[in-house]
Amino acid sequence: MPVRILKFFIICCWLALLVTLVKRDFLINALKSDEQEVLIQAKHQQYYGVHLHDKRIGYVMEDIRPDGEDRLRVRQEASLRLKVLNSVQPIRMDLTATVGKSLQLRTFEFLFSSPFYTTKAEGEVQGNTVHFTLDTGATVIQDTITLQGPPVLPLNQRGYLLGAMDEKGDKVKIPFFDPFSLAARSSVVTYNGQGKKLLNERIYHLHHFTESYSGMQVNFWLDDQGKVIQQRSPAGFVFQAEPKFKAMDIRDSGDELLSTVAVQYTGKLFQKDARKAVFQLHLPEGAGVALNGGRQRFADGRLVLTQEIFPPLSEDKTGESLDLQQSCGGDGANIRASRYVQADDPAIKKKAREIVGGVTEPARQVALLADWVYKEIEKRPVIGLPDALTTLKSGKGDCNEHAALFAALARSLDIPTAIAAGVTLQNDAFYYHAWNEVCLDGQWISLDTTVNQLPADLYHIRFTRGDLEGQLAIGALIGKLEIEILPPHE
Repeated sequence: MPVRILKFFIICCWLALLVTLVKRDFLINALKSDEQEVLIQAKHQQYYGVHLHDKRIGYVMEDIRPDGEDRLRVRQEASLRLKVLNSVQPIRMDLTATVGKSLQLRTFEFLFSSPFYTTKAEGEVQGNTVHFTLDTGATVIQDTITLQGPPVLPLNQRGYLLGAMDEKGDKVKIPFFDPFSLAARSSVVTYNGQGKKLLNERIYHLHHFTESYSGMQVNFWLDDQGKVIQQRSPAGFVFQAEPKFKAMDIRDSGDELLSTVAVQYTGKLFQKDARKAVFQLHLPEGAGVALNGGRQRFADGRLVLTQEIFPPLSEDKTGESLDLQQSCGGDGANIRASRYVQADDPAIKKKAREIVGGVTEPARQVALLADWVYKEIEKRPVIGLPDALTTLKSGKGDCNEHAALFAALARSLDIPTAIAAGVTLQNDAFYYHAWNEVCLDGQWISLDTTVNQLPADLYHIRFTRGDLEGQLAIGALIGKLEIEILPPHE
């Protein structure tokens, strides 16, 4: 639904994310289809105001109507005004879908538009598998995703939860498909009981639920008919049922988006050319992060980073890239093309060869590719799903687009390359960021093509590695991460 789409989308705006399922979720019973047979009782059309720190920045409309005896037609639209790097960006999303009476997805068409980025997606479900086509304007991607069960399209009418859970603490697991990210998720919903809640100077008697996925938690409240009355998402976003005239009265773009999730730190800063850095990290329970590996060593909340040494750019040598993946470890994922890192696309391969010319030594190739991406890609905040081919053709993007394009170019030359996501220091706080790591001479070396650092400085703290598909774990850190800078000798 737009609420879920917006939650996912808002996270994807500024960082690449990695899916890590919370281990305790594996022991929770799945929601059975016959428990979802509670039909939608509300009016056809519902409106929700979208608020960021008490400022209305957009609205969500949901229209659900019968479409034959055994299915419903869903139409959803959302409009937002987001302030990113002090530039107000209008966002528009439209979804048309058909679902069964059990709310299981059958077909969908989705349109997303923002400045510098527009995508169209459509698909259908066969059994547990979603078949879809994504058109970014620069490329067309066809793919499939298989879930553990038939995917549910989450709606603002969630009466099936009231029928599935009676006691406080009851839990269900729901497989769902997100039309914005074109990714499958497994969501665990916990019932927290019923109680009074004051909204808009009115007291409601509502059912409180917590939804968890990849360590991130969202709270929402249902009335006795199963309608979502309010939902609170990470980073201060609130979705609240409102009359149409009120929900569509958008007068603000809210606070600057990146600043709302900036991480303040304690301790004394070190020089950016330091060779070693020590941090004390306070992480939320259930955060699916991977802090060890490469230059990072983590134990008991203490993270030590040791600056890498980039191999000397010696005279050209051949054949050194063949065994790099094995020498750095890994299962080969960082050498392959993926949905959004199209390393096997002819345009990507041609551009990479054009950049490196006759150079065949991997370290020199990496330096040439990094320099080209830094100089040639215009640095603009692009709200959408970053893919390498679209970035190559548009010539603009933020850290996510830089990282995806560099990864595709390097992998096309058989250089193992990962996308790293974490935080980095900017002015007086740590901000969520994406950069790259490459395997050279048997070690992972970081680089940041957004700010032209090779290697990246030690203020780059990596929490995940991986391409965009399904990346969510870092979202669990929003508003909960604490960073203390320690003296390097401690």
